[in-house]
Amino acid sequence: MNQKLSPSTIILLTVPPLLWAGNAIVGRLVREAVPPMTLNLLRWLIALLILLPMAGAAFRPGSGALANWRRYALLGLAGIGLYNSFQYLALQTSTPINVTLVASGMPVWMMLVGRVFFGVPVRRRQVAGAVLSILGVLVVLCRGDLHQLLGLRLVAGDLYMILATIAWSFYSWMLLQPQDKPELRADWAAFLAVQVAYGLLWSGLFTGVEWSLGAPAIAWSGRLAAALVFVATGPAVLAYALWGAGIRRAGPGIGAFFVNLTPLFAALLSSAFLGELPHAYHGLAFALIVGGIVVSSRR
Repeated sequence: MNQKLSPSTIILLTVPPLLWAGNAIVGRLVREAVPPMTLNLLRWLIALLILLPMAGAAFRPGSGALANWRRYALLGLAGIGLYNSFQYLALQTSTPINVTLVASGMPVWMMLVGRVFFGVPVRRRQVAGAVLSILGVLVVLCRGDLHQLLGLRLVAGDLYMILATIAWSFYSWMLLQPQDKPELRADWAAFLAVQVAYGLLWSGLFTGVEWSLGAPAIAWSGRLAAALVFVATGPAVLAYALWGAGIRRAGPGIGAFFVNLTPLFAALLSSAFLGELPHAYHGLAFALIVGGIVVSSRR
C-alpha cells in the first residue's frame, strides 16, 4: 500500500464523494415515495443487473465467491447492507446538515477502527489532518456563521448516520485484507458483483423486516424510476469501483479524508439546484479539507 497521492489516485478518491453527495440529495427527495430499506434493495438489485454482463468471472467455479463466503458476506453486510440502509434511514428523520455533520467524523472512526481491529498505528500527522478536515466540514455546515453550528440539535437519524459511518470504516479496512483470489481482485466488476450479491441477501432481510412492520407502499413515478437508475449507476457501481481502487492505492486512513469532500459537494449541488452562487466560505472549507488530505498523506 503506497500512501503517496498521485493525480490518478486523487481522481479515484474524489469522484465517489461527488456521486455520494448526489445520492444524499436524491435519497432525501424520494424519502416519501419509497421506504429506506426498500430503496436500498432496489438500488443494489439494479446495480447487480448492470454488473452481471461485465462480471462473468464472479460466479464461475473456483472464483472463490463461495469458498470465501464469510469474507464477502461481511463486506456485503458492512458496505451494501448496513451503510446504505442506515444512510437512507437517517435521511428519513434527520436534516441533511445534521447527517453531514455526523458523517464528518469519518477520519476519526477510520483511525479508531484501524487501530483497534486491524492493528494499524495512528500517527500525529493523521490526527492533525483529521482536525483540519473536520474544521473544513464545519465551515460548510455553519455557512461561515458559528451561531448556526451552535444551534444544531441531534435527532434519532443522526444515530443511524453514526452507525453508517462505523460500518463504512469496517468495509474500507476489510477491502485491504489479502483474502481474494488475484483474478477476482483484478476484475473490478466481478469483485464488486460478489459483494453486491451477498449484500442483497442482507438488504432483502432488512426489507422483509421493514415490510412486516407496516412500511407504506411504493409510490411509483417517472421521477422515482429516474432516481433509482441514478443511485444504482453513479453512487453505487461507479463510486464503489473507484473507491475500492483508490483505497487499495492510498489506504483507508487517507481515503477517509476524501469522504469529507462529500458535504462540500453537497452544498455546491444544493446551491446549484436552488440557483444560489457559491460563497467565500466554500473556498475556505475546500482549502481546509484539502489541507487535511495533504497533511495526512505526507510521508
